[in-house]
Amino acid sequence: MRLLRFVRPSHQHSAGSATLLLMAAITLSRVIGYIREAYIAYAFGAGQQTDAYVAAFTLPDWLNYIVAGGTASITFISIYTRFLAEKREQDAQKTFSIIITVMTSVLIVGTVLAEIFTPQFAGWMFHGFTAEQMALCVHLTRILLPAQIFFYVGGVVSAVLLSHRLFLFPALGPLIYNVFIIAGGVVAGRQMGISSLAFGALAGSIAGPFLINAIGAAKIGTGYRPSFDHKNPAFREWVRMSIPLMLGVSLVTADDWILRYFASSGIGDIARLNYAKRLFAVPIAILGQATGQASLPFFSRLFSEKKFEEFSATVNASVYRITAASLLMTGWMMAIALPLIDLVYRRGHFTFADSTATAVYFFWFSLSLALWSCQALYARAFYASGNTLTPMIATSLITLASLPIYSLLFRELSVTGLAIASDLGIAANALAIASLLHIRGMVSFGGLKWKELGKATLVGAVSGGLSYEVMRTVALNGSRRGDIFALALGSLTWAAAVAAGLWVLRSELPGDLRGRKATTLAGVAGSQAAETMATGKEP
Repeated sequence: MRLLRFVRPSHQHSAGSATLLLMAAITLSRVIGYIREAYIAYAFGAGQQTDAYVAAFTLPDWLNYIVAGGTASITFISIYTRFLAEKREQDAQKTFSIIITVMTSVLIVGTVLAEIFTPQFAGWMFHGFTAEQMALCVHLTRILLPAQIFFYVGGVVSAVLLSHRLFLFPALGPLIYNVFIIAGGVVAGRQMGISSLAFGALAGSIAGPFLINAIGAAKIGTGYRPSFDHKNPAFREWVRMSIPLMLGVSLVTADDWILRYFASSGIGDIARLNYAKRLFAVPIAILGQATGQASLPFFSRLFSEKKFEEFSATVNASVYRITAASLLMTGWMMAIALPLIDLVYRRGHFTFADSTATAVYFFWFSLSLALWSCQALYARAFYASGNTLTPMIATSLITLASLPIYSLLFRELSVTGLAIASDLGIAANALAIASLLHIRGMVSFGGLKWKELGKATLVGAVSGGLSYEVMRTVALNGSRRGDIFALALGSLTWAAAVAAGLWVLRSELPGDLRGRKATTLAGVAGSQAAETMATGKEP
């Protein structure tokens, strides 16, 4: 009965139950996402048309970012949650209607303009493409562009549900989106080629992020009345908070764009980087994202209630747990990169040579797992306070400063250098946001368990090194049996080394991960901070 209540759409979750639900949903989403990527690798491999398909997501993502700035479920949640806490449900509903009406209109205009200028954008961005690749990229881009309207509206509607602590419908959106992409390829792949994936993504954006959340919002009585009341104080507050995110460019978002730009001159390089990054995104989603978007309404409530000490303690507790777990996993991911990539992707048109190259990129991406995970929490701590300008300026400057690093390492180390540059950039990004929170007295560095993080770093490095050395005894030459044996041997070695290392160092981490000693976001002792779901928007 408790389980049924837990997954009931109308169930209002605590921070802890939201985390569990979203982790389960994210895990399932990533499993389906893996099936999606594995199908693409099988059917289309890592060649020119796959590069064009991945590249086709860039302009739609730009449109969504420039117009919306990723603000649908960030800045709006802060305002909507405050209205609910102040019992101003009518004001919350009115603000919701205005934002939907105005921004949908803006996005429609932006989509039309983007459709017209797609060839010019693609020609500038993907200068290394052949004429055939360029034509395919333009075609696929124009199919994908309208999806951004449904992503945006669905994001705002999901923010309403999250503010009411209703997480099931938002969690289902990405699952449906991924299923539709796979279905598009399976049903129409032979007739339409790789275009079938783009049509599947468009249909999935309607059925998943948009429709499922709209159904959830209707069930709780959320009303919508078209309104262009741009003078509404709450709407103006939302614009004030959103503009910095619209104008700024965070490396968290821009990293994929930069990788595609530099890798466009090599056949299959964009695709192989994308395969590595998508697999790397699985632990980020489960660890970092499962404590990102869902935690925002809880963070916002604590901050709006001026419970600043609880706010700081909650953010630090979440960052500590996620970072420590990520540090342990990093060693394992780096050690088993090749057999994992080969098992996940090699079939059909994806060869062992593709696996070898992709594994190198995955190896280097894995190094930054803890940084990707913790930066999501630090960023949302800023957003919960209503301050989007400070992190925007900091992350935009870091993005600009990172461009020469990408260029230099690409010239010196080719595509591998891009993965390393990505690590360096996200390290600077996470450190900058964390430092700003500390300087402003919002979230102090002193609240982290540095000794335990040090133990996790040491154990992760040693266990990963031992795992790699043991795996070297297995010949990896494209044999499935060899992949499975190496993966099993490396994983067992890593697990044993982690358990032994934490025991020898008398680490408190196992108890901290199991226990519920952190202050809750609602002010009741009991559970760790929770957050996010996979957006499902990755190509």
